[in-house]
Amino acid sequence: MNFVIQPDDFASAQCLGTKAAVLATLQHAGQLIPSWFAVSPDAFYTSLNGQRECVETAWDSAQMRALTETLRPTREICSEITQALAALAPNGETVAVRSSAADEDGAQFSFAGQLESYLFIRPDNVAQHVAKVWRSAFSDRASAYRRQHGLCGAPGAPAVLIQRMVHAEVAGVAFSADPVSGRRGVAVVTALYGVGCALVSGEQDADMFHVDREERIVNRKIAEKRLAYYYDPNDPSGMRRVEIPYEAANKACLSDEQIRAVARLARRVAAQLEQPQDIEWAIEDGRLYLLQARPITSLAKIGDPDGIFALWDNSNISESYGAVTTPLTFSFARRAYEHVYRRMCRIAQVPDAVIATHDDVFGRMLGLINGRVYYNLISWYRLLAMLPGFSLTHRFMEQMMGVRDRLPEQLRVELDQSRWHDGVRAGFRLLRMIGTLIANHFFIKRRIRRFYQRLNSALEPTRPELADMRVDELAAYYRSLERKLLSRWDAPLINDFLAMIFFGLLRRMVEGWFDDRDIGLQNDLLCGEVGIVSAEPAARMREMSEMVTCLPEFTALLCNGSVDEIVRGIAQVPQFRAQYETYLDKFGDRCLDELKLESATLHDDPLPLLRSVGQLARANALAKAGSSCTIQGALRSRAEQRVREVLGWRLQRHAAFRWVLRHARTTMRDRENLRFERTRLFGRVRRIFVEIGRRFYALGLLDAARDIFYLDISEILGFIEGTTTCTDLRGLVIVRKREFSDYAASPAPADRFETHGAVHHGNSFHGPGEMATVNADNVSHGVGCCPGIVSGPVRVITDPRNAVLRGGEILVAERTDPGWVTLLPFAAGLIVERGSLLSHSAIVAREMGIPTVVSLTGVRRWLRDGDWVELDGSSGAVRCVKQMGEEEGG
Repeated sequence: MNFVIQPDDFASAQCLGTKAAVLATLQHAGQLIPSWFAVSPDAFYTSLNGQRECVETAWDSAQMRALTETLRPTREICSEITQALAALAPNGETVAVRSSAADEDGAQFSFAGQLESYLFIRPDNVAQHVAKVWRSAFSDRASAYRRQHGLCGAPGAPAVLIQRMVHAEVAGVAFSADPVSGRRGVAVVTALYGVGCALVSGEQDADMFHVDREERIVNRKIAEKRLAYYYDPNDPSGMRRVEIPYEAANKACLSDEQIRAVARLARRVAAQLEQPQDIEWAIEDGRLYLLQARPITSLAKIGDPDGIFALWDNSNISESYGAVTTPLTFSFARRAYEHVYRRMCRIAQVPDAVIATHDDVFGRMLGLINGRVYYNLISWYRLLAMLPGFSLTHRFMEQMMGVRDRLPEQLRVELDQSRWHDGVRAGFRLLRMIGTLIANHFFIKRRIRRFYQRLNSALEPTRPELADMRVDELAAYYRSLERKLLSRWDAPLINDFLAMIFFGLLRRMVEGWFDDRDIGLQNDLLCGEVGIVSAEPAARMREMSEMVTCLPEFTALLCNGSVDEIVRGIAQVPQFRAQYETYLDKFGDRCLDELKLESATLHDDPLPLLRSVGQLARANALAKAGSSCTIQGALRSRAEQRVREVLGWRLQRHAAFRWVLRHARTTMRDRENLRFERTRLFGRVRRIFVEIGRRFYALGLLDAARDIFYLDISEILGFIEGTTTCTDLRGLVIVRKREFSDYAASPAPADRFETHGAVHHGNSFHGPGEMATVNADNVSHGVGCCPGIVSGPVRVITDPRNAVLRGGEILVAERTDPGWVTLLPFAAGLIVERGSLLSHSAIVAREMGIPTVVSLTGVRRWLRDGDWVELDGSSGAVRCVKQMGEEEGG
């Protein structure tokens, strides 16, 4: 057995621990490395003289440390070392003796400074220093490092690297990427006079230079280098300590070309080893030597701040996709947004060349961060920048989306200036776009009418029924819906854009002409609008509850019975049955998280609806609910009277204000109604994929039919159509379930955060939990959405499925969606942490006459069940009068 391995024995060198293996690889690739050889780990075990078992069972013990204390290489091993030294240092030159353990200098753990290295060792002392390196592998320090990093099991014996000593004039450390900031495009070079031991030990500061990818030295920090260590053959340690003169101590110890050469070396090594590297280097007689290389372990947790900037915000998207969302839902939603907004640009006459240039924008409207859906705001801003009036419309968009913080000014200027810089042609494009939007405004009613016709035709009952279709027929049917609807979602898009414009203009007029910055007047003007479908479920529930108020036994059944028992009971009340079935026919797809395909609808589980009808009948909440239309009408009339009084005889302002207000009301109503049609489409898509899941389960491809929600659309359709890259659907589901279960158990990311570069690497999605801003009077402000002042106890609800509101309670929630409509009739008031004036909760609350405040940050951390509050739905003020457990007057 050979105990000494030479670097030209490349295969054997790969078994010598990380440091030696890396040097062999780099030397083989042509890097200038001082001559070396290594003593293999087998030499250590041979020298143990049969006590190898002690290493494996008692490595972290006093017994092992006592054993290595007296350990020496055997005579045979010493002989091989002497022969190798005769070739490496024929004139008695000094060498470095360094460790090369298997888990040292790895991608995860560097073990920096844990094992010993020795410099300027004379050949006759090498064997005893080999033993010292062995000993250091089992020291208290190395054992503590292993325990600290959770490294289990015995450490392997280290190989020992013996390398010709470089008599450095200048030496240092270099990084192919900045280990502090994470900038992968910036190399960091540190340097000092003499050998580098003073830098590694921290005894001496070093010059530091940052070099970018164009080899520009972008930053210099010159240290005061008052001492250095140089080779001295007459000194017993092999080196002497030298005081550096003041003039030289404060000058750079490398020329600019040398700095660039070291940076190039670091980058070249990183390219050869295929990951960023931390290298030690030295210059002797003008030649640059590589001494060692190890991965930069800190970069594993650091993003690159020079990477592409993204701004993530969940604003009112969390109303549609709250909490963890499955891969199927996200992939469908992302696909829908991509189709729909590309279509919007074509409707707005954005040139095909511009759309093609920004093609990546459409696929990045949404992102999935730790299982939660977020807006990629940069993509939204870039989308708006393709349309006219960006400086105005981007603020209107922020209002509609409920975005609290505005676009960073630098990015706004960049987007604004980059749009129309190609002269007259751009001007013509702008005029054409504006003309198209004006034309669409005048023809929007016709577009909406045609859209409803197209939607109703596409969603007609299928022949055969979905339950009888083959899996390939289901896939083809889904594709047809994409063609007929997603790619032609024109009326909702145009109406949304017009709603954004008119709502924004109305707000500006109210703020500018009426000095009404609490937007109470705007709320009052928009309330009382008839024909909003979102208010219809609550009205129908009231009708059904009124129908059974005089049937106490049936009411008790609705409140307490099982679904099967209630369904049997419904058969005995024909009038109620007709109303109930009509409700399910129209609103059966409305449910909690109705846009999440994995959500159970009222068709699947009608119990929340039935319970709410029973509780409404029992509580006899009709008087209050029935008066809401009258209240809203009075508020609207009073607001209109104020407009007339303030504007007086300024006829032009009167005309402009009436025109904007009329269109704001109409587009807002149509926006909410068209969103209901989106619910119908999602309901049909849900049923398609549920049926595909059943087919896959029947074929043994999945363990359960609902596992289909853990696959994305491209995987499902690709499996059916022959374009998938992975056919192990069960394996994919297992991986996804585990990952998404971890997401559900982890804290949710912040509402808004930034990322740079690769989104899912090195970026923090979390921030400190936001607290409500409360003044000295214990008042916090959100956005008032529905006028009215109400006081009562708070009920904080996270899941409305089994929640019960008692009379007079004010509902507090993170967010609401159409599925909450079964609970809203019982609420005296509503406070929502998320949302905006245009969110579903705000619109429905206005139509139901429930005083409401939305966008009250941190309210669930401020208020607890039982706290007594006073809510002003006009100003958005919420005052905590008394907290639960507080003494009266305290």
